[in-house]
Amino acid sequence: MMTLATTPNLARIPAGDFLMGAPDFEQDERPVHRIFVSEFFISRFAVTQDEYARFIRETGYPAPSIRGLPLVTLGGRDSMFRELAAPYVWEEGNPPAGHGSHPVVLTRYDDAQAYCRWLSDSLGRVVRLPTEAEWEKAARGGLEGQRYPWGDDIDSSRCNYLTDPSFKRERGTRPTGTYSPNAYGLYDMSGNVWEWVSDWYSADYYGLGEMRDPQGLATGSMRIVRGGSWVNDDVSMLRCAYRHKVPPDTYAHSIGFRIVCGS
Repeated sequence: MMTLATTPNLARIPAGDFLMGAPDFEQDERPVHRIFVSEFFISRFAVTQDEYARFIRETGYPAPSIRGLPLVTLGGRDSMFRELAAPYVWEEGNPPAGHGSHPVVLTRYDDAQAYCRWLSDSLGRVVRLPTEAEWEKAARGGLEGQRYPWGDDIDSSRCNYLTDPSFKRERGTRPTGTYSPNAYGLYDMSGNVWEWVSDWYSADYYGLGEMRDPQGLATGSMRIVRGGSWVNDDVSMLRCAYRHKVPPDTYAHSIGFRIVCGS
């Protein structure tokens, strides 16, 4: 028997332009350019373990697990990957105990897309991943030229990141909504988990002059996650403008996603 999914808790992001990119960090964040983004609705929280569980139970889709290791584990990082991922492996189709309100992780890009297709069918409205431009506009919360969703200075009381590398094994995801939201009412746009966006990565895409609702290139070799995560001690990765390119087969204990809904 079909169980209808719960309508996500959405925030309206008004139509308008914003400055995308950063002038003083990575080369692929330049040039800073003003683009127009149409109105859209984005989930206030990353998709949680409990929300993803409804998808798994309804469809029989494979639950998050440690599968073939992604390319990012090459170079002797496989044992650390397995150790950090182990607490997030599902057992018998159930999320890890006590993690229901945490963001789901160990999800590939294709898994996030499959979830969006299921939710679209269940709700009768288009559900998708945000574009890179939508994600950055939403993360900035109306601020211009600031590094983080709240301002220019990193603040450990505002997001979940690795403040001390020696504590990596003791840290982990936090429940969604643990920290205060940005001005658009969005939680964890910086830290907790990286979030998939829909675009293919291109190092020089910002210079191509697409100034209205950019969708990214039609194809590519690398995907993009945004926002930084609990496992990052390099705070530059938590910036609104930071573009983290990853191989398409990537999944990790630090990667999840949030969704955009059609009206």
